[in-house]
Amino acid sequence: MKSFNKFFLFVLIVIVLVFVGSNVILISQDNSNVGRPYRVEVNRIALQIEEKGIESINLNDYSFITAVVKENDNFYDTDSDYIIKEIKGELYRFDYNADKNTDNNFNFLLVNFCLGVMTIVVVAVLLYLRAKILKPFDKLTDIPYELSKGNLTVPMKESKSKFFGRFIWGTNLLRENLEQQKKRELDLQKERKMLLLSLSHDIKTPLSAIKLYSKALSKGLYTDAEKQTEIAENINSKADEIEGYVSQIITASREDFLCLDVNVSEFYLSEIIDKTEIYYKEKLELIKTPFKVEKYSNCLVNGDANRCIEVLQNVIENAIKYGDGKGIEISFSEEDGCVLVTVKNSGCTLSENDLPHIFDSFWRGENATDKNGSGLGLYICRQLMLKMNGDIFAEIKNGFMQVTAVFMKM
Repeated sequence: MKSFNKFFLFVLIVIVLVFVGSNVILISQDNSNVGRPYRVEVNRIALQIEEKGIESINLNDYSFITAVVKENDNFYDTDSDYIIKEIKGELYRFDYNADKNTDNNFNFLLVNFCLGVMTIVVVAVLLYLRAKILKPFDKLTDIPYELSKGNLTVPMKESKSKFFGRFIWGTNLLRENLEQQKKRELDLQKERKMLLLSLSHDIKTPLSAIKLYSKALSKGLYTDAEKQTEIAENINSKADEIEGYVSQIITASREDFLCLDVNVSEFYLSEIIDKTEIYYKEKLELIKTPFKVEKYSNCLVNGDANRCIEVLQNVIENAIKYGDGKGIEISFSEEDGCVLVTVKNSGCTLSENDLPHIFDSFWRGENATDKNGSGLGLYICRQLMLKMNGDIFAEIKNGFMQVTAVFMKM
């Protein structure tokens, strides 16, 4: 706001200077013409009197001369400015009005009127920008910083501003989602901790029994073969029990730890393709990677448009990361009431053996050893597509990696 206030003051100063400069120029031009227009008319009238006499003069033809008087007893009795001129031995008085420069007055008023209107418009626009855009935006500047610190509890005040109303609504929605995710994460961590504590406590009982049986066997307390067999079976049973607990721990660790909510509805395929194309066309141009989107039939599909865009973004980001940068292509086909959207990239380095695992959580192939990542991108894609009654699969053809998302047509 301080910078804008300085700019506003600068604009006002410029406008004042323009006002003053324009008027100075007009006044100087007007003053430069003083004494000239009416003198020209005096000379014209004098020439006409000399040729045709004073009776031939029509003062309506002149702008500055108001009267022509031949020498008489009241020759010098006048309140007007005048010039005395001798014509054929006789004196004539020419009364004139030097201020009767209507053109200059009109130009003066016109210029000042235009400058005044311009000033009002500029000042009004600047004040409007300050009140409706800059001042409200200034109140929003600390919001990203507060969100980054985790201050999620205080909602933003709703606004009907056509400039920031939707932004405030979206920011509040983001804050609520972050707050819900934070709560879910804390609840999940609490559940996981309670589960691990419970399972670890349950494991202690069979583990103690195994230790006791093994100690007894090591000391030869059971010499009967039948008893030894019974003890071995008990140890095996307790080991199976421990294995069951371990299996529960593994299952809990592999559960859907991500909150992947979807809002399934109908939307046109172009909604997700156009946004994806606009974003990646510019991004891929910067890294000199050819990008092609084939023509397609725009139809209604079933799913969550925002989540579908997320799926395509994850797939294309993988194509950028693991491809050779020689080309990425999006193609389309239809099959059994579904629309198949395929992202194809050259330079596939994934082995056929790794292909079945690329949609597993936290799995990364041999070609990803020198790449940053978590191994969750394609896993998230599959979970989202399944929740939207779709599917996603991958295949390698002639050195090209192809990942296809399957959307249900309406």
